[in-house]
Amino acid sequence: MQAVNFEEVLEKILVADPRYARDAYLFLREALDHTQKITARQRKAAKEPAARHVTGKELLDGIRDYALQQFGPMTRSVLAEWGIRRCEDFGELVFIMVDHRLLGKTEKDTREDFKGGYDFEEAFVKPFRPAPKKKDDEQKPAKA
Repeated sequence: MQAVNFEEVLEKILVADPRYARDAYLFLREALDHTQKITARQRKAAKEPAARHVTGKELLDGIRDYALQQFGPMTRSVLAEWGIRRCEDFGELVFIMVDHRLLGKTEKDTREDFKGGYDFEEAFVKPFRPAPKKKDDEQKPAKA
């Protein structure tokens, strides 16, 4: 079996389907690696077998974690620049890569696994908003 050249296949994908930027695919591959490391640690701690397929939900959680680490408060803007505006876009990216044999899947994996995963505002913007002031703070006079 001939090894798949990621860059060559990615070029073909980008020509055939320009919805998502090159960086979106590269990011997804890195986020998958990140997710696999997290789930492997969790399985080891739970004394479960080491090798297991990453589910769509696990991948979405790993993507969120990795994106926030990489881009902080700019996460939502970066993802939007790449054409990613909702979890379903991550599913599209995954299945485009599956269709081109850059990723594997099980019989149970579907695009539906990514539907309604989380709200981008809640996941990527809210963590960086200032905490609301407590009522006690509002009533205290300013120190001179």
